[in-house]
This record gives sequence, C-alpha cells and structure tokens, in this order.
Amino acid sequence: MNRKDILAKLPNLEYSNLRRADLTNADLSGANLLAADLSGANLRRANLSGSNLRRANLLDARLHGANLRRANLSGARLRWADLTGADLTGADLHDADLTGAILYDADLTGADLRGASLDGANLYDANLTRVRR
Repeated sequence: MNRKDILAKLPNLEYSNLRRADLTNADLSGANLLAADLSGANLRRANLSGSNLRRANLLDARLHGANLRRANLSGARLRWADLTGADLTGADLHDADLTGAILYDADLTGADLRGASLDGANLYDANLTRVRR
C-alpha cells in the first residue's frame, strides 16, 4: 500500500460539528479535523497523534490523557481545555489559544508554542523540555 492509499483511508472531518461529542478512547490518529468544532467534546484518552487540528475549536474540551503527539494544533482554540496528562510531544501549537487550559502533568517535549497564549494556564508538573517559544 502506498502513501496515497494510506492517506485516502484517514478520516476527513474538516469543518465537522462534533460539539459535545463523546469520543472517549477514539482512534483519530492522522485524521483531518481542520477547523472542526470540538467544543465541550470528551476526548479522554483519544489517539489524535499526527492529526490536523489546525484552527479547531476545542473550547472546554476534555483531553485528559489524550495522545496528541506531532498533532497540528496551530491556531486552535483550547481555552479552558483539560489536557491533564496529555502527550503533546512535538505538537505544533503556534498561535494556539490555551488561555486557562489545564496542562497539569502534560508532556510538551519539543512542542512549538511560538505565539501561543498561555494566560492563566496551569502548567504544574508539565514537561517543557525543548519547547519552542
């Protein structure tokens, strides 16, 4: 199977309305969620590794323990999102709004936080090794 075939099988959910959806433990790895509305969604322990969440609305979303490794979250709205224990290793969060987000015990190793708003965010015990700011 070549790369084109693999990419064709990934879910395309761009601009989807998934407001308050229960996606607990969902495997959305590599999914295209460009500008999707996931406000208030339950994404606890979801696998979103490598997903495109650029400009997605994750306002007040619950991402406790979610896998967001290498996810594109540039320009995403993550205000008041709960990212407790989330894996954001290598994630692109440039220009993301993380105002009031809970990033307790989150792994942000190598994440790109350039231009991100972190006003009032809880970064207690978060791993900020090699974060780009």
